[in-house]
Amino acid sequence: MRRSVCLVAFVLLAFPPAASARINPQVAGLQVALRAYGLYVGPIDGISGPATVRGVRRFQRRVGLHVDGKAGAATRRAFGPLGRPLFGTRTLRPGAFGWDVSVLQFLLARRGELVPIDGFFDAQTERALRRFQRARRLTIDGIAGQRTLAAFTQHAPQAVRPVLVSATTPATTVRALLDGWAAHYGVDKKLVRAVAWMESGFQTNLTSAAGAWGVMQILPTTWSYVETVLLGHRVPRTTSGNIRVGVLYLRQLLREFAGVERKALAGWYQGPASVRKRGALRETKVFVANVLALRDSSV
Repeated sequence: MRRSVCLVAFVLLAFPPAASARINPQVAGLQVALRAYGLYVGPIDGISGPATVRGVRRFQRRVGLHVDGKAGAATRRAFGPLGRPLFGTRTLRPGAFGWDVSVLQFLLARRGELVPIDGFFDAQTERALRRFQRARRLTIDGIAGQRTLAAFTQHAPQAVRPVLVSATTPATTVRALLDGWAAHYGVDKKLVRAVAWMESGFQTNLTSAAGAWGVMQILPTTWSYVETVLLGHRVPRTTSGNIRVGVLYLRQLLREFAGVERKALAGWYQGPASVRKRGALRETKVFVANVLALRDSSV
């Protein structure tokens, strides 16, 4: 398989020493994985600092690996779908999920795009990539092939621009709220966490072009349905309220589809009426498979 020189460099320079302040996009993929597991609360900045190394050590201890603070192949495998493959080793298309997608999103976010940093190549990421391709006079296809990936190494911004700003709710707080509302409504907390991660990467400051908002990316129509039909009263527009609405809606979908998780998740992504009428579409099946893989990795 042929690879450009700049993409090989991405792989070979994956993990600089902790003392180095050099920005390395591969480290951003590591930070995203650590954040998903609740082991890193700092910014996704691509710098392998003490907090990142400490998070790796804690993860290695948790899963029974040799504790050296280095994200080698065994450690990356233990992260599950968020731990592979490294950026630059495959073409990225909508629906892709993994470490390299997290890096792609980080690179887009450093260029001013408000995208979820969660490792899932969703429609928002595709739109951001198309804008990047247009600005760089590349083929505008929403696919990160060799030429598009190589373009990210050219004239990169010099200043560090953390993409998870301090104004957002910390990931540890988000996880606690997800677990709390999951327990309150009797929904599997691992499933709730996986859905929330796929939707936003536990980020609270995201609003999609369609108006979906917050950790669970709730559409205004869904919020209204939960308030008027499922609850009978208004829910505050807060992080906790957003998660509450999302968990309650997920529970309703599980009930509608007789507890079949794949169908309920398809209903979440595609809409329950559409799933009943047309079945799960290809992109819906990809989303469902990714959520279940993330759920099984115990994020």
